[in-house]
Amino acid sequence: MSTDQTVLSDTAPLDLRLSDDELEATHEHILQFIRDVVDDAGAEGAVLGLSGGIDSTTTAYLAVEALGTENLHGLVMPSVVNTDENMSDAERVAQELGIEYDVVEIQPIAETFFDTFPEAADDRMAAGNVYVRVRGVLNYFVANHENKVVLGTGNRSEALAGYFTKYGDQAVDCNPIGNLYKQQVRQLAAHVGVAEDLVMKTPSAEMWSGQTDEEEMGMDYDTLDAILALHVDGPLSKSATTTHLDVTEAQVDRVVELYERSEHKRHTPPAPDPLDL
Repeated sequence: MSTDQTVLSDTAPLDLRLSDDELEATHEHILQFIRDVVDDAGAEGAVLGLSGGIDSTTTAYLAVEALGTENLHGLVMPSVVNTDENMSDAERVAQELGIEYDVVEIQPIAETFFDTFPEAADDRMAAGNVYVRVRGVLNYFVANHENKVVLGTGNRSEALAGYFTKYGDQAVDCNPIGNLYKQQVRQLAAHVGVAEDLVMKTPSAEMWSGQTDEEEMGMDYDTLDAILALHVDGPLSKSATTTHLDVTEAQVDRVVELYERSEHKRHTPPAPDPLDL
């Protein structure tokens, strides 16, 4: 087991960290995956939205290692609900990696949507999703112009819990860290040299002021990871999961609810079955 203790909370119900050999194999596998996606697309590099969070930061570090600094273009896209700290962290990552990046203020773009349909402007979730989808459009606008692919920052925990915006932060060409639980993302981040304050930073999609991922989901990521690994991905019953992890039935039910309610997000839009004419 990896000896890096910084990524594992004392209260984590389950240790999902990879062994040192597994971690290095995963690291190399992701690097080759990024290279293959770019090569298969005949692209000249990648575009990545930088939020200052652990997922985009880890993906940025991996992309630079896979493609080189000259082949990654970062976009920092703040709105009025983004904290100055997060945007500073996003620029800090770009500067530390030495990549080209642009800061694009998206509030004027979002306001155009709000002015066009003012009835929805005060709907917190609807408005928050506008910000996320505007960023997706800008990522592809730049990527199309520069013949690049768009790298996603989604991880396994958020995919299974449906914690992403349809046609927003998952309007991407690939998710390099998409097979990793959040705990494993933190572990890989530390492994590739991400600063500890960013590794352990409180996650927030910043869809509205004061929002945090864990508050919205109703539990911390370590608990979410553990229930997903043993009950949703794994074979344990609800009773066995609560006993093994020392979590409540309500927490297991909440994770199952998130998983089932978001099933549609993990598939392409459905069409009717073909008729046998």
